[in-house]
Amino acid sequence: MQQCPGATRLLTVVNEEGTTSHGSLIDDIVREGARRMLAAALEAEVNAYISELADQRDEREHRLVVRNGYHQARKVTTVAGAVEVKAPRVNDKRVDESTGERKRFSSAILSPWCRKSPKVSEVLPLLYLHGLSSGDFVPALEQFLGSTAGLSPATVTRLTQQWQADHAAFGERDLSASDYVYVWADGIHLRIRLREAKSCAFVLVGVRGDGTKELIAVKDGYRESADSWADLLRDCARRGMRAPALAIGDGALGFWKALAEVFPEARLQRCWVHKIANVANALPKSAQPGAKKALQEIYNAEDRDHALKAVAEFAKTYGAKFPKAVKKITDDVDELLAFYDFPAEHWVHLRTTNPIESTFATVRLRTKVARGAGSPAAALAMVFKLVESAQQRWRAVNAPHLVALVRAGAHFERGLLVERPTAAA
Repeated sequence: MQQCPGATRLLTVVNEEGTTSHGSLIDDIVREGARRMLAAALEAEVNAYISELADQRDEREHRLVVRNGYHQARKVTTVAGAVEVKAPRVNDKRVDESTGERKRFSSAILSPWCRKSPKVSEVLPLLYLHGLSSGDFVPALEQFLGSTAGLSPATVTRLTQQWQADHAAFGERDLSASDYVYVWADGIHLRIRLREAKSCAFVLVGVRGDGTKELIAVKDGYRESADSWADLLRDCARRGMRAPALAIGDGALGFWKALAEVFPEARLQRCWVHKIANVANALPKSAQPGAKKALQEIYNAEDRDHALKAVAEFAKTYGAKFPKAVKKITDDVDELLAFYDFPAEHWVHLRTTNPIESTFATVRLRTKVARGAGSPAAALAMVFKLVESAQQRWRAVNAPHLVALVRAGAHFERGLLVERPTAAA
């Protein structure tokens, strides 16, 4: 019977009970497979690099870029466990004419000082936020990763310091090149150690001109405070942020007051999820199912005219018995229906603050039992790293090409483009 290369090495260390010196046989097989795949990928990367530069030769027609054996073996902690890697070495004799320095091959797969994969680095803040102390990392993760490399308490301490530095740099970056056409705003209460019980994380998420979503800011403050929101918005404006075409938020008057002060030209859209919750609180439980269905008829209407008819029907049905609930809709009609003046493809994104809420639902779960953040700066830095990780999975808005038209001043009726902006003379 034939055996695949390396099988002998695995099988000879299997004990009678089916385990190995490193744990179970299946874990060893997975790690061995990961090692071979990584080795093959590194070889292919180097071969492609050398082949691409094969025509570059010196005066004696010798190649300037050739293989040169292997680097010293090192262990890299991955989600498959600790994998031993021997990266191929490249001898690159080319010289950068602008600097006079030798050029160097740099692997896009395995950086020179890499000791753990980005996914492992990503899980550390998740576990730390979930209440795992820095001293618990080594015994906890060793069971899953098969190694303690790069997972000491000192590593976690350095990570928290780096997270704070990353968050501070994020809060000072230039925003002039990042034109946010739509902006969602919300104050998120998290069970982490902020300044005091009433503090929360202020969050801004925007849509760039290409339709992609991006975290703009995350900062602690007082949720109902117009001054706190104004400080955040003024800081964004100072760093070059333009007024958004539309800002979406809940009913917190502090944000709307601050927005009118800092970006008065921005239009307002009230979040329907928050509004429905507010209306339901003014109704008896028996009336809530029917009222919610009637409210859905408003924000799911085919255009503004039909939405206004649905508002009138809601007022007619519930106005006599529950005038306070109806007033919550009729007083805010313009802000609740603002999204109808934008592309129909974007309506599903613009009528709620779900882009923030859905992300922070996960963050709330991670922070529910966390008590280890020693300062507001550390707490917000860890939240920032979680959102930064989640941001990689955010999808662009529907019909992203229409976002640039909105910024250019295009006019939409019933969700359809009726007037293209004319080029400036």
